[in-house]
Amino acid sequence: MKVNDDNLLATVQRLVDRQEIERVLYDYAHYLDHNEPKSLVALFIPGCHIAYGPDHGADGSDAYLATLAHEKFGIGAFFAGTSHHVSNVVIDFTDEDTATVRSQVYAWHRYNRERPDGIVMGQYHDTFVRTADGWRIARRELKHAGTENYHAKGNALNPIPRNNAV
Repeated sequence: MKVNDDNLLATVQRLVDRQEIERVLYDYAHYLDHNEPKSLVALFIPGCHIAYGPDHGADGSDAYLATLAHEKFGIGAFFAGTSHHVSNVVIDFTDEDTATVRSQVYAWHRYNRERPDGIVMGQYHDTFVRTADGWRIARRELKHAGTENYHAKGNALNPIPRNNAV
């Protein structure tokens, strides 16, 4: 696209929107890795949907906070440490206030019990919406390409669909 007088403001707005959406992605990883569930949940709309697998996730920010802060299975209780790396961010705007976002994730997990460190490699598939507080995640689905020593296996995770045609 060529920028001209007719599209300058819209182009600048789109660039700012992209940067703000990317910041939410990176803040998500930061808050997750620092075990800050309240700050993490603030990146989502109240009616959000999160799917880490077919039977694991949450509907609504209150349910998501309860999952993240759970005394036995929450991020601080289950993991001694994590390191989430987000890259290859692709943002497609469906209108001025909605975007679909795909990003790659590499996530390392150290458990609070005796077991090898776990790794998940995959993608986040998100829907973002503009709110009065900025861009927020309305829907997040984790799809995996593979795992190493990760506690959730097989049907517990959503696979990345592959075209297996020869």
